[in-house]
Amino acid sequence: MTRFQERTGPIRLGMVGGGQGAFIGAVHRIAARIDGEYQLVAGALSSTPEKARASGRALGLDPERVYDDFAAMAAAEAARADGIEAVAIVTPNHMHAPAAKAFLAAGIHVICDKPLTATLEDAEDLAAAAAQSDMLFVLTHNYTGYPMVRQAQAMVAAGELGAIRVVQVEYPQDWLAEEAGPENKQADWRTDPARSGAGGATGDIGTHAVHLAGFVTGLKLERLAADLDAFVPGRRVDDNGHVLLRYEGGAKGMLWCSQVAVGNENAVRLRVYGEKGGLDWAQEEPNKLWFTPFGEPTRLLTRNGAGAAPVSQRLSRTPAGHPEGYLEGFANIYAEAAAAIRAHRTGARPDPGVSYPGIADGLFGVRFVAACIRSSQADAAWTALE
Repeated sequence: MTRFQERTGPIRLGMVGGGQGAFIGAVHRIAARIDGEYQLVAGALSSTPEKARASGRALGLDPERVYDDFAAMAAAEAARADGIEAVAIVTPNHMHAPAAKAFLAAGIHVICDKPLTATLEDAEDLAAAAAQSDMLFVLTHNYTGYPMVRQAQAMVAAGELGAIRVVQVEYPQDWLAEEAGPENKQADWRTDPARSGAGGATGDIGTHAVHLAGFVTGLKLERLAADLDAFVPGRRVDDNGHVLLRYEGGAKGMLWCSQVAVGNENAVRLRVYGEKGGLDWAQEEPNKLWFTPFGEPTRLLTRNGAGAAPVSQRLSRTPAGHPEGYLEGFANIYAEAAAAIRAHRTGARPDPGVSYPGIADGLFGVRFVAACIRSSQADAAWTALE
């Protein structure tokens, strides 16, 4: 038997990146713990060995399983009988591809933060490696883990909105509205094209928005026209983007992503309009979904409340009225991944309801960013996705 089949307890998890001072690494660790599905046992937590070891001590990891780099970690953990079964990659974007490829080659499942990679070349290379591997690849587009997003997807799929005509999606923030110094580590790498990729706001949050729109509607994006700006003087990546969208079948959309929209924190919002009705969901009030059948009063649907779809109920942990949000939505991606990993151990198929973003979603996101940049450079010309 393989080491995956020998274990029936928590999935042994490793982490690359996410050391002291990192935001998203802590979020991943919380999400992995919420349902008791994972146990963090190893890490290459920083590119600085001293910081990596200090971070490992702070997390209570065995010093022998705190590594100076991801390559050493992949090799050592693959050789252990109790080695990690999955790895969470939470580094800056430019390190996603080399780390993910190393763990896929070592026979270890990958759970990777978005966007998939910093460049389209790296994304295509990683997608090819994932296709050749038997390991699972999970991308943490966490907003698709919210129960009311799953509710919206189910309603669209059931035809409750009729044929989709218009999609409006936005993700405004204001945390990069002024120049940030190198002491702000999150801003430092996200505004460095060598580490973030050529897309700034489009890569960081625009990929979330375009993925959310496609996830709920099931529509395939064909062409776009993007107008990208770097409003902060000296900034080398975009911090605001307006994008027109044309979907297969004739539906049209608009996407706005901004990190200079003063007064906004994480105001993700999706509105979908069809022949028979419309839906409106906002991430900052994630337990509510507004549904308006044409010619009828608007209805409020609540997480785990009356009329909640089974797919939405399955991802809810508490009764209606007890708020669930960002961490629980993130945890749902980890829980779905855990179900798939456990099925993979025995060669079984996971429950048909299990759903999580994967390598194809990641490749689409990087292609979206590349198309936005090409379009904007051509004065917002209509541009096909590669």
